[in-house]
Amino acid sequence: MNRRIRLLPIVLAIGAIAWFYFSSPTFINPETGRKSKVGLSESQEQTLGLQSFQQVLSQSQTVRSGSDYDLVVKVARRLIGVVDDSARSFQWKVALVQSDQQNAFCLPGGEIVVYTGILPVTQNEAGLATVLGHEIAHATSRHGAQRVFQQNALQIALSGAQGSIADLDDGTRRQLLGLLGAGAQYGVLLPFSRQHELEADQVGLKYMARAGYDPREALAFWRRMMETKNGQQPPELMSTHPADSTRISQLENLMPGALEEYQKAIAGH
Repeated sequence: MNRRIRLLPIVLAIGAIAWFYFSSPTFINPETGRKSKVGLSESQEQTLGLQSFQQVLSQSQTVRSGSDYDLVVKVARRLIGVVDDSARSFQWKVALVQSDQQNAFCLPGGEIVVYTGILPVTQNEAGLATVLGHEIAHATSRHGAQRVFQQNALQIALSGAQGSIADLDDGTRRQLLGLLGAGAQYGVLLPFSRQHELEADQVGLKYMARAGYDPREALAFWRRMMETKNGQQPPELMSTHPADSTRISQLENLMPGALEEYQKAIAGH
C-alpha cells in the first residue's frame, strides 16, 4: 500500500506534465524551423517586456544623443527592417545606457537596451550588428516564453518527486531533492539555455547578413569577446552560454549560407 501511495505523486505528475505539454501552444521558429512549446502568450510576453524595459530605464542613466546613440539606433533600425513578418508587430524601442557592462539585450516585444561598455568590443557597425542581431533573435525566437514553459514543466516534475519521497527521513529527502535539483539544472535548464544562445547566433547571423552587414565580422567580434575574458570562462557544462569556441565553430559552419544572404543584400542596394 505504501509503495502505491509513494508512486501516486509521480503518476499524477506525469499526467499533469502530459496535460501541460499538449495544452501549451507550439511555436515554430520561421528562421530555423525548430518547434518548441511556449509558456506565455505573445501579449503576455509583450506586457512583461515593456514592464522590464521601463524598470531598467528608471534605474539607469540613458544616453539620448550623440554619435554612439545615433549608431545604435541606425543599426537597430536596419536589423528590425529584416526580421520575419511574425515579429513586425513588436513595439520596437531602443535605449542606450551609460554603463561599463559589456552587455545588451532585447526584451520580448522588441525593447532593445545597449550598454555603452559593449561598444569598445563591437568596434564598428557590423560588430554592433552582430550583438544586436543576436539579441533581437532571442526575442523573435520567443526564447523567454520557452524558458517559462521549461521551468513550469520542471516544477511539476519536481513536485511529483518531492511527494513520492515524503515518507523518507529528512536527511535522505534533502539529499535526493538536491540531486534532483542539480540534475534538472545541469541536465535540462542549462543545455536548453545554451541551445537558445546558439539559435540566437544562427538567426542573428542571418539578420545581419540580410541587413547588409558582412557576417564575417561576427567571427571577429566573438574572437574579441574571447580575448576580453582572458580564459576566465566557466566550463560549458556549467554555463548558461556555450563556450566562445563553440560559438565560433558554429558560425564558421554557417558562414557560406550567411555570405550568400549578404551578397543578395548588397546586390539589392
